Amino acid sequence: MHPVRKKRLLVITAIVLILGAAVTLVMYALQQNINLFYSPSQIAMGEAPRNVNIRAGGLVVDGSVKRNPETLAVVFEATDYQHTVTIEYRGILPDLFREGQGIVAQGQLNDGGVFIATEVLAKHDEKYMPPEVSEAVKNAQSSMGESKASSQSTY
Repeated sequence: MHPVRKKRLLVITAIVLILGAAVTLVMYALQQNINLFYSPSQIAMGEAPRNVNIRAGGLVVDGSVKRNPETLAVVFEATDYQHTVTIEYRGILPDLFREGQGIVAQGQLNDGGVFIATEVLAKHDEKYMPPEVSEAVKNAQSSMGESKASSQSTY
């Protein structure tokens, strides 16, 4: 092979290897930072991974908020009207956090099925609900409607 062609081939091979390594590192970094959203129904059905950072959300169940008066620990339940998930959080909750309102929590699902939140986000006005929570609630309500319709049609 001609020396000039050999040199070009080595340069092109080096560029391809460097680009491949860069793409691999970027993909690995993105994979580590992805926080997928799971509804309470998906968590109850076992679709959510354990001990991995994810987001979970729903409506805070009325009467489920339990605060420890000596610490900042709070335990509450979130629902999509089909299933509920218990969420534990240690910290100051947002001012807009209250029962019956939509929330999104970021954290990890432990082996006991309890969601350990590192951050809790609440809606910011009366008309807004996080899109993931809104979609999860709509899906749950539509499947509840379908199950009611099918149970009524069998009688």
